Amino acid sequence: MLKLKDVHTYYGNIHALKGINIEVSEGEIISLIGANGAGKSTTLMTTSGIVPAKQGSIEFKGQDITHLPPDEIVKLGICQVPEGRRIFPYLTVAENLDMGAFLRNDKTQIKEDIDYVYGLFPILANRKNQVGGTLSGGEQQMLAISRALMSRPKVLLLDEPSLGLAPIIIKQIFSIIKKINEEHNTTIFIVEQNANLALKAANRGYVMENGAITMTDTGENLLTNEDVKKAYLGI
Repeated sequence: MLKLKDVHTYYGNIHALKGINIEVSEGEIISLIGANGAGKSTTLMTTSGIVPAKQGSIEFKGQDITHLPPDEIVKLGICQVPEGRRIFPYLTVAENLDMGAFLRNDKTQIKEDIDYVYGLFPILANRKNQVGGTLSGGEQQMLAISRALMSRPKVLLLDEPSLGLAPIIIKQIFSIIKKINEEHNTTIFIVEQNANLALKAANRGYVMENGAITMTDTGENLLTNEDVKKAYLGI
């Protein structure tokens, strides 16, 4: 469904992605793990068109999207939940969800999707008229995921969904991520520093070091790989 082929990305003179190759099949949960600064977030930003690739190509369902602007990529069905949530802090929960559906005009289905995300995260239904910036970190993460779902993505890109959250909220977020994948066959690509959680949720995983992919395997196999255990699992 999604292919990154020999992708190179730069920030000025900094070579952030060094010829990475990643494949994501329909319906999979894929996790990309690595140390801070390895290039994980840049991988998602490049896929979304926010930081353009300098070399290589990105294909979505056979279509080359390497040089498409971000809004066109969203229209095709790829939506990113950015690191740090980045909700609209001065808009209400309901208004944030409306912004997620900005490119749509199917009002009946939009209403159905709002009901669906309120079913996933009942706390948001209770706070629909509350300004987003006054929510807790966990609630803001729920809102960021819900806002992305309002675009009806075929591929959901999640950048550090556990960042700064309490363990009980992290567990809830990952449970919902699996539910979204199972109920809607939504393909999910997760970038996550919590390697243990990310690999447990994933069908397959990739390990990134210094802008390059150094290992790929099933999530289960990576969890038991001695190098991964030492470097990322603290075992």
